[in-house]
Formats: sequence, structure tokens, C-alpha cells
Amino acid sequence: MRSARIPEGDGTGLAIARMAQGLDFVISVGKSRCVTRSHESEPRREDSPLVAAARDGDRGAFGELYSRYARVVHGILLSRIPPADVEDLVQDVFLRAMRRLHTLRDAAAFAGWLAALARNCAADYHRGSRELVELQEDCAEAPPPQAEALAILAVIQSLPEAYREPLVLRLVEGLTGPEIASRTGLTPGSVRVNLHRGMQQLREKLGAKRSE
Repeated sequence: MRSARIPEGDGTGLAIARMAQGLDFVISVGKSRCVTRSHESEPRREDSPLVAAARDGDRGAFGELYSRYARVVHGILLSRIPPADVEDLVQDVFLRAMRRLHTLRDAAAFAGWLAALARNCAADYHRGSRELVELQEDCAEAPPPQAEALAILAVIQSLPEAYREPLVLRLVEGLTGPEIASRTGLTPGSVRVNLHRGMQQLREKLGAKRSE
């Protein structure tokens, strides 16, 4: 695997900063309005050849998979665990993936398999003995724009599980609906519905908070 760090520019702090920069969009976004631009404008090549090469011990191939999916794993984790622990757990997910890649029978299913691995790692985190850090504590110490972004993240994490993941991948990581579907193993229809319903609930909860 390449460096044991998220590719430059994709750390949790910068991801939250991106969300802070787009706060106005979070409340007013409509069905056809983009929240953030996608980070990828070119079609993605098939993962299968890279997965096959990585199975054979090609560290460069696994490094390419890491570069392609680090943002997705980061978003899945950020929708489930405290931000301060996300980056370390991203590394844990890819280490598990590297060790277990030989168990993946269908190379074309890599995206869904990795997403499931990330969700399982988040579940293990909550079953462990780590003391959970409330997002509100982070908000008190953060600069105003970032504090507001963390507050929005806290609201997202309070939504039903089906909505949290696609919202974080869309609002924080900047992926489009089709990208979320192709990289998590979810169907485009379910991503579209969950984004729409999740955004509705997010706007309602944020509106209620601001009227308090």
C-alpha cells in the first residue's frame, strides 16, 4: 500500500472545512441544485484488474485502489464515528482489506465489499472500549465556520442510518449520486431516495435548531 495517510487534501479537518465553506447550500439546496462539485470528471476505469493484481501482491495496484476509495471510506466512517478518530480508522479499514483481499471471490464486487468492511469497522469501534467524544465538545473549540459545520455533522449523525452515509458522501466528500452508488454497492435508486429524504430531514432539523 502507498502511504498510510489519506491522500493530501482529504483529511478529516479539510473535509469538515469543505463542508463549512458550503454551509449556505446545506439549507437551501433543491432537487436539481448541486451541493458541491464532484472531484472526478472522467469515467473511472474498472477496478477488477487492479484487484486481481493486488491479490497477487502488487502493492502499487493496491495503492491505486486506496487512492480511488480513501474518500469513500472516510465518508462512511465520518457518518458513524467521532471525527477525531476517522483518519486512524481509515487506515485500519485498508489494512483489513489488504489482509482479506484473497477472500473476495468476485473482483468486480470490490466497491461494495470495501464499503461493508468500513461499516463493520465502525461497528467494531462502537463495540469497543473507546470513550466516545461528543461532537458538541469539538464545536466549542473550533472556529465559528468549522463549529457550524461540526454542528451540522452532529445533526446528520442523528438521522436514520440509511440517510447518514449518502449525505456525508455528498455534502462532505463531494461525490455525486451515481458515484456514491458505484462506490458503495448501493443501487442508484436507493441513493437518490435516501439523499432526497435525508436532505429533507436535515433541513427540518437545522431549521428547528435555528428557531430555538
